[in-house]
Amino acid sequence: MKDSDEVVGALREWTEVFMRRSMGAVVYIARQHGLSMSHVGALFQLSHRGISSVSHIGDRLGVTSAAASQMLERLVRQGLIARSEDPNDRRVKQVVLTEQGGRFIDEAMKARQRWFQSVAEEMTAKERRTVVTGLRILLDRVRKTDPDRDPCNRPEEKEESVNK
Repeated sequence: MKDSDEVVGALREWTEVFMRRSMGAVVYIARQHGLSMSHVGALFQLSHRGISSVSHIGDRLGVTSAAASQMLERLVRQGLIARSEDPNDRRVKQVVLTEQGGRFIDEAMKARQRWFQSVAEEMTAKERRTVVTGLRILLDRVRKTDPDRDPCNRPEEKEESVNK
């Protein structure tokens, strides 16, 4: 086994545990609010991007604009997002987090942070230093990767954010 295979295996295993555990807290909070993971995905997308078009949310969630609009309507009714016309094109509907939506995101992020804190508290000081060093190396390498190969940096998203 090559060293890189061992790294890939460890990263895969970490990712599986991380997603299951850290998202478990988010899923719990979503259920308390009667929200699906699509709703949560839309809220996090808006938290990250700010104002976004309904069609962009649909694209990011892999659904049609009509399906996204219908799904987002529940978030509007719950006061988590606000929908309005794009001032540059009245045919385009845009959405943004409300203050209440921001509080939901904060609550979800705090739940995830509590999990991080509990993991960190289980480590020795030496283990924490080792993890921090390793994560900083990983972050440095990830930041140096070719952004064109990163699905999070699609050209159409860069174009759309420039036009805002």
